[in-house]
Amino acid sequence: MGQFDGRVALVTGAGSGLGRATAKQLASEGAGVACLDIVGDAVEKTAAEIAEAGGNARAYTVDVSDPGSVRPAVEAAAKDLGRPSLVFNCAGIGRFSHSEETDFAEWQKIIGVNLTGTFLVAQAALPHLLEGGGCIINIASNAGLMGQPYSAAYCASKGGVVNLTRALADEFLKRGVRVNCIAPGGIETPLQNEFTKMPEGVSWKEFRKVMTPLGNSQPEEIANVAIFVASDACRYMTGSIVSVDGGLTI
Repeated sequence: MGQFDGRVALVTGAGSGLGRATAKQLASEGAGVACLDIVGDAVEKTAAEIAEAGGNARAYTVDVSDPGSVRPAVEAAAKDLGRPSLVFNCAGIGRFSHSEETDFAEWQKIIGVNLTGTFLVAQAALPHLLEGGGCIINIASNAGLMGQPYSAAYCASKGGVVNLTRALADEFLKRGVRVNCIAPGGIETPLQNEFTKMPEGVSWKEFRKVMTPLGNSQPEEIANVAIFVASDACRYMTGSIVSVDGGLTI
């Protein structure tokens, strides 16, 4: 018996990294998993691997920054798998750049995926969660809790996710929907590769305050925390921001 037997989860960014790890762990605990990602081949692979391991998953190609893409995918998942009661907003993008040189389209894209996308998926899922209760887990970052150079759009988006979590938790406090946030440090994912590309003229020394002796986490380590917070063991937790960042925000 898995702790999520009979429940359905929506997981964004499920084609790689944290989203993929979360989707696979949820399926191993008995959840039916709707795997959402903008990269169709990658998300199909995640769903196939879950099926090969005996789990239940469907893949949906979705641009989380586009409401015209999000809503049909959520409704299709509800029809295919049943009422969603768990939402994991793992999709995210980012890169370093000099703020005075950041292209407006780049700013819009980072905010669109990280912050607007988190809201749009939660918004589309909420009517289902309100039918019988549920939980939303948003993935922010330690960059949403502390300043980080050359990361204005990323920090703004993740800081927005932190307070979006609190706002939704407050609004749905008495309506059976818990909303919490995980704020990781560095994770060994494809996104982390983008943050190895330094802006011109910038030294790694400027990033010492966001580097921990514990190094990067593995996606499964953060997925473990996110899934625990979504479980019935955390019934009393809502509006919480859980830092899992190797001590960066001590």
